[in-house]
Amino acid sequence: MKNNAIWLCLLMSSTVFAAPEPPATQWPGVELTETSLFSNAGYRIKRFRSPTPPTHEQATVIDTQTLLRMLAKQPDLPLIDVRPADITNGIFIYSAPHLSLPDSVWLPNVGKGVLDNDTTDYYRKHLTRLTEGDKNNPVVLFCRADCWMSWNAAKRAANWGYTQLYWYRDGIDGWQEADKTLVSVTPTLLGQE
Repeated sequence: MKNNAIWLCLLMSSTVFAAPEPPATQWPGVELTETSLFSNAGYRIKRFRSPTPPTHEQATVIDTQTLLRMLAKQPDLPLIDVRPADITNGIFIYSAPHLSLPDSVWLPNVGKGVLDNDTTDYYRKHLTRLTEGDKNNPVVLFCRADCWMSWNAAKRAANWGYTQLYWYRDGIDGWQEADKTLVSVTPTLLGQE
């Protein structure tokens, strides 16, 4: 009888003092919920290099052949590469040549999920310059295949009122797969006009 009482006490104490279960996101093998990948404003904030949707609610999705046709009609079509770069004291730091589409403008970090004020001003200023101040002029945004940064950049530009946005979803990977030449580009500086 005494042994049963001890077991009963142990069983009850382990139930009463059991630690609460951790949230599902802390269990091994359990993925984060989709909403945790996005900010409240709807921008992708982490795991940028992962499959992207086939469509964009605020931009026209284009492939390489469509982009080539567009460039044949409008050779000066603004092409904006949004791939990231480290920044120190207002200077972009990168260790290897940054290969991109010919005649593209590299605006690093404007596709991140959250932008500081300087990067927001930088992106706005260069969008204005590249569209000659007309939010109805076309702009092509890209990074790499399976990269959310150009998706974010298109969403952000649309939210600022730009209407002719094209998301080149396959980016430099699609360009390269079509045997098109990539060229070394340098980032447009934060204070550069």
